[in-house]
Amino acid sequence: MSVVCFGEALIDFLSDGGTPESFTKYAGGAPANVSVAVAKQGVDSAFCGMLGDDMFGHFLKEELSHQQVNTQYVKFTKEAKTALAFVSLDANGERSFSFYRPPAADLLFRAEHFESDMFEQGKILHVCSNSLTEKNIYLSTVTAMEQAKNHGLIKSFDMNLRENLWPSMNHCLDRIWHIMTQADIVKLSKEELEFLNTHAHPSQDEQTTIEAILNSRVKLLLITDGANDIRYFSNQFSGYISPPKVNAVDTTAGGDAFVGGLLAELTRKLESIAFNEIVNNEAQVLDLVNFSAKCGAYAVTRYGAFASLPTKHDIG
Repeated sequence: MSVVCFGEALIDFLSDGGTPESFTKYAGGAPANVSVAVAKQGVDSAFCGMLGDDMFGHFLKEELSHQQVNTQYVKFTKEAKTALAFVSLDANGERSFSFYRPPAADLLFRAEHFESDMFEQGKILHVCSNSLTEKNIYLSTVTAMEQAKNHGLIKSFDMNLRENLWPSMNHCLDRIWHIMTQADIVKLSKEELEFLNTHAHPSQDEQTTIEAILNSRVKLLLITDGANDIRYFSNQFSGYISPPKVNAVDTTAGGDAFVGGLLAELTRKLESIAFNEIVNNEAQVLDLVNFSAKCGAYAVTRYGAFASLPTKHDIG
């Protein structure tokens, strides 16, 4: 397989905005969404995580399999239920969340649940911060990043911060900074960059935070800002592109479609070009970011998570 996504899969109950309000069930969870986004691009992907041995957990595995995602590394537990998220949308498709997590099954994945062949066969490992919110799942994520490094995988991190998932913010910054600075590729939103800047460097400007990220092992930093410009940074160059202008109806999977498109297109490039050559060549990075932006723009024009993610044919 090419891309392995580790972390949470959950059920998004999406509001219809009516009165009375009703909600429709969709498969979701950021790493699960990315695994599907990669698979829909025709690139081999796998999802690794813990699901509840309940109707929602089995629904998620079936949906992942239906989308051609490898689910051999999915585990089930009876000790907790599958996480739920109720999502309301405003007139611009922007989301507000109400999470039923913790407790949740995805938080029970432990280091011993990893299978060694996952790291031996993969090329890219992708994680996000929702698998850092409690100590044990954080330690599992640390193990995944260490194993990925040991096996020569490219490591991708999307901060994807949901502050209301953290029982306490005491460890939030330390854990996020630790995992982020172990990654090769980091994707942040403008708000997440502001969060890091406020908490990590409150007396310094945004550029200082960006430089601190790039002075770790991070080779490519991407900063999105909704419909506004996407900025990219490496140690050799920086720049921005303007994403396609679209009428957004549901931004739920926009960031995950962006990341999935990025990792899928990167995988295709890796067939003929080494990773360091790609991230050190601005033309190659521009290709990646432009393609990713098109994927994100496509997704926000459609409702739901899996259903909104584009194929390569959709992007053209």
